[in-house]
Amino acid sequence: MNESGRPVRDYFRDLYLTIKTILIGMRITLKYCFAKTITLQYPDRPPALQKRYRGFHFFEIEKCIACDLCAKACPVDCIYIEKTGARKIDKASGVAKGGAMTRYAIDYSKCMFCALCVDPCPTECIHMGNIHDLSGYDRQSMIVEFTDLAKRGLQTPEPLWMQKERLPDWVDQTRRHWRDRAEPVRGEMVKALEEQPAGK
Repeated sequence: MNESGRPVRDYFRDLYLTIKTILIGMRITLKYCFAKTITLQYPDRPPALQKRYRGFHFFEIEKCIACDLCAKACPVDCIYIEKTGARKIDKASGVAKGGAMTRYAIDYSKCMFCALCVDPCPTECIHMGNIHDLSGYDRQSMIVEFTDLAKRGLQTPEPLWMQKERLPDWVDQTRRHWRDRAEPVRGEMVKALEEQPAGK
């Protein structure tokens, strides 16, 4: 026993664990220190995004029942929802019927991309997307009105740079993929903006 009442064995065990964790950390650091650097030639080639990447949202307005659970779960209150009446899912079609969605907007100047809005959604109509860049020239342009996008048949915003005429092939393929994904439900998206009788 030493003066503090701890066995000497505990002192040497703590010392061993300290040195061991430092060596583990240094091994990881040195592994990356001497690894070959890979440069992605963005924007000519797409950025490398992980499967669980949390980018700007995909929103399926035709499935939304405007229950406000996503807005309540949002820690920064950046989701705004307005409707004319109650909405519920029609079990036969999987599409929401009832009151019109007059507004579904996300303020991306506040959004933390935490994905807390995705999990509580009972109809799974909001998803984290794969857009990595949505720049704007003012604060107002950072508020994305998904109801306006639905009128144009889109489920996710298109960044300003993606609206140019000459784009790399990967950008054109991504944009086509987004539009193909929304095309089958385009009519239902527009109907979500109008009053619909609720199904039984």
